[in-house]
Amino acid sequence: MKKNFLRFIFSIILILFFSIIYLSTIGIETKRFNQQINTLVKNLNNELEIELRKIKIVIDPLSFQINAKTLGPKLKIKNKIIELENIKSQISIKSLINNQFSLKNLNISTKSIQINNLISFSRIFKNSPELYILEKIIRDGYLISDMSFEFDAKGNIKNNYKIKGLVKNAKVAILKKYDLKKIDFIFDLTNKELSLKDTKFLLNDIPLIAEEILIKDNQKSFLISGTIETKNISSKNQVLRDLLVSYFSKLKIFEVNMNSKNSFSFEIDKKFKVKNYQVSSVLDLKEFKFKNEYQLDNFFPNLKEEIIFNNHQINLSLKKNNLLIKGKGDILLQDKLEKIDYNIKRKNQNFYFETNLSINKNPFLIKILEYEKNSDKKANINLKGSYIVNKKLLIEDFSIKENNNEFIIKQLETDRNLELKSFKKINLKYSDKNQIGNKLTLTNKKGIYYLTGSTFNINGLIDNIIESNEKDKVKLLSKKYDFRVKVNEVYLDKDFVVNNLKGSFSLKKNKILTAELNANFSKDKILKFTVNSNQQEKVTTLYLDKAEPLVKRYKFIKGYKGGSLDFYSSQKNGNSNSNLKLYDFKLTELPILTKLLTLASLQGIADILSGEGITFDEFEMSFNNKKNLMTIDEMYAIGPAISILMNGYIEKNKIISLRGSLVPATTINKAIGTIPVLGKILVGSKTGEGVFGVSFKIKGPPKNLETTVNPIKTLTPRFITRTLEKIKKN
Repeated sequence: MKKNFLRFIFSIILILFFSIIYLSTIGIETKRFNQQINTLVKNLNNELEIELRKIKIVIDPLSFQINAKTLGPKLKIKNKIIELENIKSQISIKSLINNQFSLKNLNISTKSIQINNLISFSRIFKNSPELYILEKIIRDGYLISDMSFEFDAKGNIKNNYKIKGLVKNAKVAILKKYDLKKIDFIFDLTNKELSLKDTKFLLNDIPLIAEEILIKDNQKSFLISGTIETKNISSKNQVLRDLLVSYFSKLKIFEVNMNSKNSFSFEIDKKFKVKNYQVSSVLDLKEFKFKNEYQLDNFFPNLKEEIIFNNHQINLSLKKNNLLIKGKGDILLQDKLEKIDYNIKRKNQNFYFETNLSINKNPFLIKILEYEKNSDKKANINLKGSYIVNKKLLIEDFSIKENNNEFIIKQLETDRNLELKSFKKINLKYSDKNQIGNKLTLTNKKGIYYLTGSTFNINGLIDNIIESNEKDKVKLLSKKYDFRVKVNEVYLDKDFVVNNLKGSFSLKKNKILTAELNANFSKDKILKFTVNSNQQEKVTTLYLDKAEPLVKRYKFIKGYKGGSLDFYSSQKNGNSNSNLKLYDFKLTELPILTKLLTLASLQGIADILSGEGITFDEFEMSFNNKKNLMTIDEMYAIGPAISILMNGYIEKNKIISLRGSLVPATTINKAIGTIPVLGKILVGSKTGEGVFGVSFKIKGPPKNLETTVNPIKTLTPRFITRTLEKIKKN
């Protein structure tokens, strides 16, 4: 009996041993726990159903729990079916015996399923803000995921859940005009954080790569941070073009090619408002080409129609409303590449900038100052200042330095329309293209500007005043500015110099209000310029004992020599009446006059003009100006060889219409000599050779003038009267 009992006990132990070994290694399949799992799922969400096959159970005797696994289950949510790869769980044997909630955890592996269905499923277990955001913005895409949940004794999901997976070909809708598609990434979701790794996607066909993007729940907001790279993006992409236009609206951009690496972070509150954003970027700008719409040919003579930035390394930092850009690289303005570096800072709506441009291989000039850079020297242009939006532009320091030449401006300020308000100091020290050493200083002392120096060549400045159109003039000076002048030597050109230029003048809206300037060519040869203005009239006078440096600049006069100039002008209500007189000068070439003489068969006089030139005793012109129309009331010139009387009008750049009489001096003498008594007193008994004078007309566009000539036998009373007046005066 005892042996039988022992055998029974041994058999039971052996059966239990082999059963435990079998259940802990091979396990069994059962549907016993299906109902408990279904009940659990229904407790999570009454609309959630789960379709389970048999559950395979394997016992873990050491931890006194059961490992359960089922293959190919299906979840049904509002007529949406999610096919799963498997579900695993651990069941507490003790809780099961005590009829308590026995499910310790739940591990779910999915097949390739639609993202939105899985997000909806995940939100049933845990309606986290991260999942809510994903559900709102994700439109398409598939994923494979592993989800791990732990339960407390009451069957509630603990906060240590983990969801990992792989997303392929997703699409996200954030903003209407931005299309995010073909999104691939690996994700890792916990209670407080969503991590996206190895992310690749297209932003409106721009390929982007993100090493890692983190979304953290800070209770009141979500902190999003990460790094995104772009490679070989160009302006052919519309998103980049739109972005460039938004920041550079005034530029006509032809081409952009660049790489970038961008680190970013920002917060989104519960109402989806973005705040505390920060962006840090490293841009590798291969090429940036845009249309040159700047009038810089007075500085860069070989200026291209396009400006090109090549191989620029740019660091960009954006924090709230503050932007910092620091970069350097090559720039093509003319024929060869040069170097440029720059710092730009935007604080709120105000800009602060500093830049340096090196010019080594290309020409550089300042046309108005007749300065040209030495071809074998390098020039550096530095600019530092700030722009207060809708208020002012302040140039703190501006300098151009090349060898011993330097141009420096300090504290120049303009208003919002770029009209000059003030500056502190301008220093000029340079040798111009005529090897004239210029040294000049313009200093602001309590609102009065003092122009002082030893030498200044104003040849280019005079050319600029004569050649410029009213439309070309930049209106810089809005208010009144007073100047005091004292310069030892002033070059009118390379041959004519005045000494001891002194005086004062005032400017307003780029126009001279008052002036009184005096200088000496020599002890008895002077230059004097005056302007006097009141509310009704502006009177201008200019006297030069040496008129050549001024008169010879006019293109229609060639070969002018000698003479003095006396000019008077009165301006009222936009109209000016002027009188110009020249004395004792010679013309060696005057195309219109030569043509007149040739057409009139006055070849002898024409030969004189083309040879040594024709001398005039006096020239006088009375004319008035109204906008672009000059009306010549009378232009009269008298000399030993010929005399001319003419009138007409000139509409600038449109038409010229002149008519008059040209008479050789011998004919004048003969005509006046026939006057009883007075004729002999004035011209004696000389009768001349009987050559007739001519009347002429000149009309047409400036570049296509037509000239007609007719002989005259009788001089007009006006011609004789004007001639007598001149002879009497002499």
